[in-house]
Amino acid sequence: MIETTTTQAATVTPPEKTYLKWYNKVGYGSGDIAGNVVYAFMSAFLMIYLTDEMGMNAGVIGTLMMVAQLFNGVTDLGFGTILDRTKTRMGKARPWMLWPYIGCAITLVATFAVPSSFDAISKYVWFFLAYTLLNSVFFTANNIAYSALTALVTRNNAERVQMGSIRFMFAFTTSMLIQTFTVQGVSMLGGGTQGWRTIAIIYAIIGLAVNTLSVMSVKELPPEELADRPDAPQAREELEQSERYTFKEGARLLLTNKYYLIILAVFLLSQIFTATLNMGIYFMTYILGDATKLGVFAWAINIPLIIGLLFTPVLVKRFGQMYKVNMVGYAIAVVGRIGVVVGAYLGSIPLMLLFSAVASFGMSPLQGTLNALIAEASEHTYLKSKKRLDGMMYSCTTLGVKIGGGLGTALTGWLLAASGYVGGAAVQSASAISMLHFMYLGIPAIANLVILFFLTRLDVEKANRKLRASLAVTS
Repeated sequence: MIETTTTQAATVTPPEKTYLKWYNKVGYGSGDIAGNVVYAFMSAFLMIYLTDEMGMNAGVIGTLMMVAQLFNGVTDLGFGTILDRTKTRMGKARPWMLWPYIGCAITLVATFAVPSSFDAISKYVWFFLAYTLLNSVFFTANNIAYSALTALVTRNNAERVQMGSIRFMFAFTTSMLIQTFTVQGVSMLGGGTQGWRTIAIIYAIIGLAVNTLSVMSVKELPPEELADRPDAPQAREELEQSERYTFKEGARLLLTNKYYLIILAVFLLSQIFTATLNMGIYFMTYILGDATKLGVFAWAINIPLIIGLLFTPVLVKRFGQMYKVNMVGYAIAVVGRIGVVVGAYLGSIPLMLLFSAVASFGMSPLQGTLNALIAEASEHTYLKSKKRLDGMMYSCTTLGVKIGGGLGTALTGWLLAASGYVGGAAVQSASAISMLHFMYLGIPAIANLVILFFLTRLDVEKANRKLRASLAVTS
């Protein structure tokens, strides 16, 4: 008797299609050099330029920044809608990334070129107009478009994580170099208003060149490729239908997507963290007694971030999801920030540097996966409503960056003014010194702890898997 056996072939999940070469990912990522010669430069040095060089009041500056950022909230969401409706030969996002950067460059220089001959009111007006145009118009258009490209040039989630990691490696390297060399650069370029204006021009030119290179390094996928069924004849029609929505409908869909709201909150808190940490120039000047130490701390903060970003795609692939990697990472970050506080109150700079590095390493996975998380949040809206809101969804990047950064910078201005800080004074009061400790040490630690809480609620990947499974059953 011959026994027959029936074997069932194992189902093998085909690998995800790849869309990008290594040079596309690097070229895209380099675009954050352009973003950070604006953002990092302003975050670290705009307040001290206005208070100590131009003699302007920190509290008034903070209030003007806050008013500008409230206006930003409207322009960010509005521009997200415009981007979703854009159709050009270059695609949706690339034209908006390319041309508005010219305005970024011009207004960046204007922000650091407040005329010394102006009276006090005229100085505030000049600053407010330049700062508002830069943030609410030009940087909004450029940065939303840049972030949205993550969802428009590939549908491969692993590639999106890689793009995010490479992007932020460039971002943190740029931030580190700006914090390291700007103080010396201003001095070498003549110091005073001339030095600040000249270095702003240099950064603007660098930004223009790199932004153009980044735009040209990638191409957006055709509409049918972005559809769920790219080979079906009706795919293009379905995609076009999914992109038809009113601003009111889009806003409603965003506000009912809890993952979008969580990511927005994380962005806001991250930028408050960054804005207060970037007030380190005050901490180094008036507490450690050496402004150039800002560069030392910049290396301790940014090198671990860059190293962590190198490993982020590997960790996400190893654990199969971003959620766990981000949770563990930010738990480490919270421990690190508490260590920085302890090191500061022990008067140990080496301990502060060590724990700054630990905290930054823990923060790196979230930085590398944020764009991919936004893409997942956008997919969540599409799976539930069949409406594709990539532009509006990615508005949370600039909305969070600018409102969070503006609120953080404004908060520092208000706190400095309330503490009795005197711009340019050789010695600050005891209340001002205490406030600088709280701003540089306390607020970042609190922000990281709250971010960790929000990350416990950000399992959008699991939610999307459930939605896809339920749709597959009903189809």
